[in-house]
Amino acid sequence: MIEVKFRGRGGQGAVIASEILGKCFFLEGKYPQAFSLFGGERRGAPVFGFLRVDEKPILLKCQVRNPDHEVIFDLSLADEEEVLHELKPGGAVLINTKSGIDHFPRWRSRRIGLVDACAIAVSEGLGDNFNTAVLGAYVRLTGLIEMGTLETVIRQMIPSRVESNVQAARRAYHETSIHDSKEMK
Repeated sequence: MIEVKFRGRGGQGAVIASEILGKCFFLEGKYPQAFSLFGGERRGAPVFGFLRVDEKPILLKCQVRNPDHEVIFDLSLADEEEVLHELKPGGAVLINTKSGIDHFPRWRSRRIGLVDACAIAVSEGLGDNFNTAVLGAYVRLTGLIEMGTLETVIRQMIPSRVESNVQAARRAYHETSIHDSKEMK
């Protein structure tokens, strides 16, 4: 089973991203389970999305405590110690950031993907709707689903600016920098 945790703020699309990714896995023959956790429903409040994926139906009904992957939409929600502690050994973290790998020396013990999803979304005319860019980066970082599947699901689930969202995902796929951990070498 693969478990993914999304960290974001209300309005950034972290919950929708977990649902889009879940549908991608479903279309590729897997069993996904997507759910979210948040307090007051307001823009800017911390939001956590979760996704489990397996080859067989998933019976677990609890929060993801030790994910294989963390997807960080907003770096202010990612305490370095907490992420390192909860991420499974050999796990990967994807960070939406303008910073380079030198900004994350302690995280280098994990596989890390860095993408400026915000800048990509703005340049594609999406404003602050950058979740599809983050998903393109996730596809590149993990290689668990096909980019074509993500494009299909974006076209099915995104109600407006569909082709701009597809293009943002494609650009993020190509612009994500991936750094393998010291443990994996």
